[in-house]
Amino acid sequence: MKHFIKLNVISILYALMIFVPLELMVNVYRISRITGIDIGAVTIGSGIATIVGFILGTTLFFFLTNKWLNGRKMNYWTIILWVPYFVLFGYLFASYFPITYGGDDPNPATGLVAIGALLSFPFYILIINLIGSVNYDKTI
Repeated sequence: MKHFIKLNVISILYALMIFVPLELMVNVYRISRITGIDIGAVTIGSGIATIVGFILGTTLFFFLTNKWLNGRKMNYWTIILWVPYFVLFGYLFASYFPITYGGDDPNPATGLVAIGALLSFPFYILIINLIGSVNYDKTI
């Protein structure tokens, strides 16, 4: 049971890792309007936050994969399990913070970038799981 909980906690963290940068990217107009900061500064700030988040997140997930999942084959379920949590976070965010001002609608190209990120994210998780499993194996 403990492994099941750890697997779901890591899946939630994976979902948050992709959800937060995508929301920052989609809501640059809203953040700029509410805070009064220039749109260019918000875009640069969200880009820097995304890069720093992925660097810190990668090290965190590498550590958690080694420590919590113990090189088991069951850790590959995280490749799929992050999706329902991502959908849940998206639904909750859209429910609690709806776009009420038409100027806050994201650029259409933002959707293409989001689709590309969401399609490549399972491969990112796979790479982290593979490296974590290889480093856990004591025979290599």
